[in-house]
Amino acid sequence: MNRLMMLALATAMSGAAYAAPTDSAAYKAATAKADSDYQAASAQCDGQSGNAQTICMQEAKAARARSNADAVAQYKNTKKATEKAQIAVADADYNLARAKCADQAGGAKDSCINDAKAAKNAAVTEAKSDYRTAENNTDCSALSGADKASCMTHTKSAAAGAVVADSVITTKVKADLLKEPDLKSLDVHVDTANGVVTLSGFVASQAEADRAAQLARGVKGVSDVQNTLQVK
Repeated sequence: MNRLMMLALATAMSGAAYAAPTDSAAYKAATAKADSDYQAASAQCDGQSGNAQTICMQEAKAARARSNADAVAQYKNTKKATEKAQIAVADADYNLARAKCADQAGGAKDSCINDAKAAKNAAVTEAKSDYRTAENNTDCSALSGADKASCMTHTKSAAAGAVVADSVITTKVKADLLKEPDLKSLDVHVDTANGVVTLSGFVASQAEADRAAQLARGVKGVSDVQNTLQVK
């Protein structure tokens, strides 16, 4: 198989990564349920007022965005639809984070908003990055000579591109901590080095410390979590 054929196959397989069969009826049912759940959740916000009501509404919208994204992933798995759904989640998470930042003041508020913006930008970038390419799984062993060397180089380059930057990991961990309702994330410091996340600072309970570590481990690109949080 020559180099042109290999590249053509890789391109075709990359597109196929999103070519899962669609189920329009199941997709419509899933999105209808997401809308129904949103209406029920938003109705619960009517008894609140001020920023508490705003946060409640944004939480309902964020939950709907995630449900819609799950529906896309299960029943409408195309690259365009997946990217759009993930960006919608990023927007909803950002709006929720900003609403929570409104309860703060001064430098703490500014820092909170900046973290929210950075997290949104990182999420949008990730949504637009297609790492599910055939190159990462290409078997070069069947080739020889220059074609094999070219295949190996192309495969290594694709794999390297899928590595998530430490700064992106830190931003995403901070964003996830910020969204956690029972965690005072402003007292939690996050550092990342070579994919290893270190959590430091203070929390109110061991349960919060464990939850923070759990959230960090769930972020893409994290290889390990060093939890040095102290209970105050």
